[in-house]
Amino acid sequence: MASFLPATPNSILQATEAEDPSETISMLYQVLDDPSSSPDALDVKVLAIKHLTEKLAEENRPEDLCSLFTQLRLRPFFSSIAKVKTAKTVRGILDSVCKIPGTSDLQLALCKEMVQWTRAQKHTLLRQRLEERLAAILMENKEYLEALTLLNGLLQDVRRLDDKRLLVDIHLLQSKLHVSLRNVPMAKAALTAARTAANSVLVPPAQQGAIDFQSGILHTEENDYNTAFSYFMEAFEIFETLDDPTKDAISLKYMLLCLNMMNQPDGVALIIDSWTGQLYLGPDLDVMKAVADALSKRSVNLFEIALRDYKTQIEKDPIVHRHLSSLYDTALELNLCRLIEPFSRVEIAHISELIKLPVDHVERKLSQMILDKMFTGTMDQGAGCLVIFDDPKTDAIYPATLETISNTRKVVNSLCARSAKIIE
Repeated sequence: MASFLPATPNSILQATEAEDPSETISMLYQVLDDPSSSPDALDVKVLAIKHLTEKLAEENRPEDLCSLFTQLRLRPFFSSIAKVKTAKTVRGILDSVCKIPGTSDLQLALCKEMVQWTRAQKHTLLRQRLEERLAAILMENKEYLEALTLLNGLLQDVRRLDDKRLLVDIHLLQSKLHVSLRNVPMAKAALTAARTAANSVLVPPAQQGAIDFQSGILHTEENDYNTAFSYFMEAFEIFETLDDPTKDAISLKYMLLCLNMMNQPDGVALIIDSWTGQLYLGPDLDVMKAVADALSKRSVNLFEIALRDYKTQIEKDPIVHRHLSSLYDTALELNLCRLIEPFSRVEIAHISELIKLPVDHVERKLSQMILDKMFTGTMDQGAGCLVIFDDPKTDAIYPATLETISNTRKVVNSLCARSAKIIE
């Protein structure tokens, strides 16, 4: 019995029709072992690798996926086919590994090895794409400085070849890195460069959606939630046409985040209850719904419960975590101001009971609000009370007097200037 299957379309058909996934994988490996190097056989082997990567990804076998590239018997094969097919095949292997969760270390090692191989083979275009992908993997692993260094070197290389689409991807990735580093001005500059490159070439919808999505994130960083909502909506519509449910769901989540930040909980409920919102129901949208419910009821206690119940979903997204924390502080301050408004002296324990939060938490927040001059008062810690002073009223005569003195000074200066001219 031969140790390989002939590299023919019939062999691929037999392999894909096998009921046992292990048998399918074994038969596809046997197709790759065919020593034939005819053009038709090479095309069949490329197709076999495509089916093999898909099947290994489905079976959750990342090590076997990596070995497709790392094993030496495929290296001569890559050298015998066109560079375009090589690039597509190599990137397909990396994409399949990236689809398997919990493989960040494998992705990083495989991508670095691919970059080294492309350097040795002088495959410039593929190397640049893989280096851009390597920077993205480094960013996911929170190795931001290494990723930025890699991108800065890659950017100079790509500019010489004037690959506009790759330039757009690089600038977008730079913008994301700077957002992670909380450097908003540099993130805006990188996004502007991405838009400039995109305007000189026809970019695919996915790339345009990524630009709109990043624009929305930058506007949220500047607290311009109305504009951010518009950008996220545009990105959502683009990703929806591309049938990309993952990016759709993230765009929708950020749309709801913007509505919550603008204190529009009714808008959140309206979108979630709509037919479109029902398609993306899940923990991420449940967070926004719980926050909107707390805002509509003006309940800090419900807000805190939402933050506690969905702690995992909130903490895994730095943008959501940062803005909801800010929103919680704002909601707490407004609620406390509303509660202490009728009093001139009130026990902190009573305020704590009304707002349903621990006494020490309320005491710290009230002290901070006094220091921030949100109201005038003092803490009587011995009696456990908050003393609120009346807002000092400014007498209108003082500003008017200052304005009169200012006008008089202008008149005197004008007269002195005219007198000096007469004397001359």
